[in-house]
Amino acid sequence: MAGRLADKVAIVTGAGRGIGEATARRMAAEGAALVIAERDATTGAAVARALTAAGSRALFVETDVADPASVEAMAARAVSTFGRVDVLVANAGINVFHEPLDTSDAEWRRCFSVDLDGVWHSARAVLPGMRARRAGSIVAIASTHSFSIIPGCFPYPVAKHGLLGLVRALGIQYAAEGIRVNAIAPGYIETQIALDYWAGFPDPEAERRRAADLHPPRRLGRPDEVAMTAVFLASDEAPFINAACITIDGGRSVLYHD
Repeated sequence: MAGRLADKVAIVTGAGRGIGEATARRMAAEGAALVIAERDATTGAAVARALTAAGSRALFVETDVADPASVEAMAARAVSTFGRVDVLVANAGINVFHEPLDTSDAEWRRCFSVDLDGVWHSARAVLPGMRARRAGSIVAIASTHSFSIIPGCFPYPVAKHGLLGLVRALGIQYAAEGIRVNAIAPGYIETQIALDYWAGFPDPEAERRRAADLHPPRRLGRPDEVAMTAVFLASDEAPFINAACITIDGGRSVLYHD
């Protein structure tokens, strides 16, 4: 039986680990050819090798989404290898958390260069081909920081708020040309970044449990749960979902707090 993404070509940025890796694996399992666009050559190449060994078509391209030339070269490799790009999952991102007045110009630029500019660079690289074919799906991985503010997390939520504006603007601009642009806003997901963070506490398991208890299901999200939503938005099952943002946080963002 053909997969939900059979015959589609997908680029996933930041696919060397975490949500990006889970998304690449899930999309490959659904029949897509994958371009692993990852800055870390070790993890990116490993994911591509694993997908190829499992029988999928996969290409690793070392990519720095903060560099427009690097992104354009990656998109060109995708087209020269697979013929076109049907799906972009703009997942690459970094955490930059400070108190506002402690944020240096360099940290501000570092955050925006990846978390906002990087998504625009990626979308801009694939949009001409999608417009020419009058078809395509772009999925940006945003965050619950896109609509909620946690003190001490500046300027990350500023960039993520801007990301939703970018998604909505592109979605509306190109909707009549058969292109859909949507976002996913994950909450607390159990990725390696989270594991590394908990490891810095005297009792990592207690810190993990504390984080889980903040959520109505009393657990954290898993990367594959975000990946499944990305597959849905990329597939032909979501033809009328556009300029939207799907929140994946177990309900925490609507939970009443005193």
